[in-house]
Amino acid sequence: MAEPAVTPTGTRRRFHPLAELTRARILEFVREPESMFWVFVFPVLLALALGIAFRTQPVEKFRVAVETGSAGASRLLELLRAAPGLDVAALDAAEAGRALRTGRVDLVIVPGAGPAPGDTPSWTFRFDPTRGESRNARLAADDALQRALGRRDPAVAGEEPVVQPGARYIDFLIPGLVGLNLMGSGLWGIGFTVVQLRTQKLLKLFAATPMRRPHFLLSFILSRLLMLVGELAALIGFGWLLFDVRVHGSWLDLAVLSLLGSLAFAGIGLLVAARPRTIESVSGWMNLVMLPMWIFSGALFSYARFPEAVQPYLRLLPLTALNDALRLVINEGRPLYAGWFELTVLAAYTVISFVLALRFFRWQ
Repeated sequence: MAEPAVTPTGTRRRFHPLAELTRARILEFVREPESMFWVFVFPVLLALALGIAFRTQPVEKFRVAVETGSAGASRLLELLRAAPGLDVAALDAAEAGRALRTGRVDLVIVPGAGPAPGDTPSWTFRFDPTRGESRNARLAADDALQRALGRRDPAVAGEEPVVQPGARYIDFLIPGLVGLNLMGSGLWGIGFTVVQLRTQKLLKLFAATPMRRPHFLLSFILSRLLMLVGELAALIGFGWLLFDVRVHGSWLDLAVLSLLGSLAFAGIGLLVAARPRTIESVSGWMNLVMLPMWIFSGALFSYARFPEAVQPYLRLLPLTALNDALRLVINEGRPLYAGWFELTVLAAYTVISFVLALRFFRWQ
């Protein structure tokens, strides 16, 4: 534990035990380069990598090959090359087959196959139906050919493209990374440290001091809350500077929500660390708690991809509730009470985990 400050007269200034314990927790964290990296640097690097990988970019053209060697190939090439959205190449039969097999083209068109009454061109599409881009290339190429040969739609449909901040993957990602960071710092930052102190027999020494035991546990919570400002500033500030990710809701609502999420995971971290006596044991429990939320809580992709029958249960996970509420505030600009269900879930985890942690906590 950190020593009290020394006054100019040489006497030691006495602070409240909770303040001294909280200060000690912060100093322990700051003096660990690995902790600083995983809490502040790693989430930013992850956001940078995923933001670049899934950045907004022009729509890619479908790669189409026309098989040469027949009389109708030149006509099809002429029609297809006049259509936007298609990258058309002329290849012989062997090369076209290899290109389709290796994925260098999405679609191969064979001219002249099938019935051809009069001078009407005909063709056959060769593609892999299990590849989405191949199916889309088939539709785009057929539409281009049919329109070039005179097809007219019976109804006219308008288009209104919408590409704006708030609907991009990076806008979905940043709140998820904030949630992941709060979960990681709450669980690993608290649980790992507590078990490490227990392993080194320091908890027993703390328990023998005049310090009140609740003060010791609260010091972990307060230190996490004080670090919360830096964690939010690092991720949200990075998203705003590089990708123009905006907070459309209230900053006060965001702060309150992050505070509640941090408390929930701090309580879970204390509960997980209440009994384990070795680093290996608490690491296993931490991974058991965190891994399902990494996968099922919609941090990196929407949990709507999972079967509809399990989604109500996924919404009961604390990270799911936090991520959903963060997106309501950050992306949709809605008030905090709009996420009343998510707030209830987080509050329940906070209260229940703290009560159980205080009940089952082992000092030695």
